[in-house]
Amino acid sequence: MKILVVSDTHGNFSPALQAHSLTEPVDAVIHLGDGVEDANLLRSLMDLNVIAVCGNCDHDATVPREILWECEGKRVFLVHGDAYGVKGGLERLEQRAGEVRADIVLFGHSHRATCITASGILFLNPGTLTRTSTNKTFATLEISEDSIKARLHDIP
Repeated sequence: MKILVVSDTHGNFSPALQAHSLTEPVDAVIHLGDGVEDANLLRSLMDLNVIAVCGNCDHDATVPREILWECEGKRVFLVHGDAYGVKGGLERLEQRAGEVRADIVLFGHSHRATCITASGILFLNPGTLTRTSTNKTFATLEISEDSIKARLHDIP
């Protein structure tokens, strides 16, 4: 399964569409918060599964703050990241990932694209597509029963 992963769009919907056209075809889109309304727009325009979690700037959003999603036999933990202090490090998020037995953690909040492995878990932050960012980034994630491949991309 090929997944487009975005976060922190903050109302800047166009780069999310651009990211989709640069990576299509994809099987799903994941939005990691601070732009849940953008995720809803994606859902209305695309015939795709769009999964979203709530970020700290998504006031009055009705989507959950965290999701544990099963995909191709892998446990994928989706979270915005603010509640785990990801701007100061990944220790608390790594602890929570272990508690939920995640294989992959997708998070945002810091606006810094990150792809690392810690404790045998892949941690992927697609960065930001916010209007004010000089470096707009997103990620793709390919999950199969045998492998996990993550890649960070820049919006040209």
